[in-house]
This record gives sequence, C-alpha cells and structure tokens, in this order.
Amino acid sequence: MTNPRRILAVDGGGVRGIIPAVLLASLERVTGRPVRETFDFVAGTSTGAVIAGAMAIGIPAERLVTLYHRRGPELFRSTPILSLLERILTGHFYSIEDLHRILTEEFGEHPGWRINDVPNDILVTSVRLRDGHPWYFVKDRPGANAGQTGSFGLVDCVTASAAAPTYFAPWSIPGIGTLVDGGAGVAGNPVYQACVEAFEYTAAYTPADTVVVSLGTGRFLDRNRPRWLYPWLQWVLAELFRSPAEQQTALVQRHYPEAALYRLDLRLPHDVPLDTLGPALDELEGWANALAATVDWAAILAGGDAPSRIIPGRTRPEAYCVVPPPAG
Repeated sequence: MTNPRRILAVDGGGVRGIIPAVLLASLERVTGRPVRETFDFVAGTSTGAVIAGAMAIGIPAERLVTLYHRRGPELFRSTPILSLLERILTGHFYSIEDLHRILTEEFGEHPGWRINDVPNDILVTSVRLRDGHPWYFVKDRPGANAGQTGSFGLVDCVTASAAAPTYFAPWSIPGIGTLVDGGAGVAGNPVYQACVEAFEYTAAYTPADTVVVSLGTGRFLDRNRPRWLYPWLQWVLAELFRSPAEQQTALVQRHYPEAALYRLDLRLPHDVPLDTLGPALDELEGWANALAATVDWAAILAGGDAPSRIIPGRTRPEAYCVVPPPAG
C-alpha cells in the first residue's frame, strides 16, 4: 500500500483512556511527529473523544498520559457518603461543569475551535437524551453530508460525548438538546462510524488505500454473576459500553474488507472502573507500556502484516487481538 490514508478510532472507557494514550505516545516516539500528522481522520467516543480532540489540535500524546494522573483526582473527587446520596438524588457522581472547564483549560489556545476548524477530519459521537438519536459531530461537507454539526464547538462536542450516564450529568448544546455519552448507543467503539463517514461521505478515502487503527481501553471478560440490584446495574452499564466495541469492529471487517484494519486492546485481569485513580491507574499505564513495546507501528502504518491486523475470513470476530496483560 503506497501512501495510504489513515483513520484512527479510540473507544470510550473513562480513565482507561490512558491505555490508548500510552500507545499513541509510543507512536509519536517512533515517528518523531504528532499523531495528527500521521492520521488523516481521528474519531473518538467519551474518553476517546477527549483523545481524538486533543490529537487533532496537536496536543502531544505523552501530555495526555500525564493528564489522566494530573486532572483525574480533580475530576473524580468524592466523599463516599455524600457522593452516594448525590448519585441517588441526581443520578450522577461527578460534575460535568468541571469536565467542561478542564477540557477548556487543557485545549489551551484552541478552546473556541469549532468542528470545522480542526485541521484533520474528525468524528465525535454522542446520543440525544430525549429520543436516543445518535449524533455524529463531523465537518460540514456541502453536497456530501447533512452539514449540521461543523459549526458546534469542539469542547462542547467532546464534553457531550464524555457525559457517561451515572458518572456525569448530560450536557446541552443549543440547537440539538441534551446529550450523553456516545457509548450509550452503539458507538462505544466509533471505528465503523468513522469508516462510513470517510468512505461514504468524502471523496478522499477508499477502503483499498486506507489503514484503519482501532484502539481499545481494556476489556474485563471474567465477571461473576451479579447477586443484587447494584451489581446488575454495573453489569448492564459495562456491557452497554463493551459489546458494541466488538460489533463495530466486525462491521468494518464485513463491509470494508479491502481496508487494512488493526485492533489493539488489553484483556484486563480484574475490573477497572471508569473513575479509577491511584495505584490502579499506575497499573493500567504499566500494562499499556508493555503492550506498546510489542506494537510494530511501521508495519501498521504501511498497511502491512502485524499481529494486530484483522484478516477477513481468518480472524475470529470475538478475538480482535485482545492481549493479556503481562504476568505480575
């Protein structure tokens, strides 16, 4: 594949976004340039939307890794008893206003950018609360797409995408309404939506000349049977975000088999909640660094053979290169 176009898609997963952030930091060390100069199209849901937006405006991936450590305690601060009461009364644990403020601060000189202002092609997913309608925030393309979302602010769109139910209150965008995390629909992994936008609504991408890289945020596949209401709610929420990740990868494999598709993810030995902090976050970063050390970025970027490539007719749909973390 000569001079391929490249699409990057990043799953949702709260602080587990440190996994794709570490992978992208390793990519920047290999290439010596920022992610936005390697990928033509970036897409993300929830924490993946934060990463996609940050990459598109040129924030170094290594800075994103530190962001989870620096700003996580500020965002996910809580007093156990008060937080439990707040969650019961309001339906969410943490402040969506704090999230919006942190994003505005971290996006630095670009907080006022609209989706249309982003140098790369971009897709950020969300779901409207009142009717469950999915919203895909992309650049306006006259004559190609509906041209409805390019004028919205990047920080607002990312905030709406990251408004995970029970963790944050919904976020309102005038002209659309109240929105929640894109993973509450089918786009916890936005790789298929990104490919549809690129291949069907632009003339710049064709499957045979495109490398698609899908980054997960870790999967825990060994849950015990829930025994009472709250564990069942946790199970439902976890599956709501996890299962579509597999489905969306399968759809790309099925509908665009000519594209060079790669999936990188970790199988977690224990559950890691979206708001984890402290030693567990360090543990996630360690596992991500171990995975990054195995990635052949040169082969992936060229569309060549790599262990993470999904081969139509050969790769089992349930596998998708979920790599066990290192022992110990």
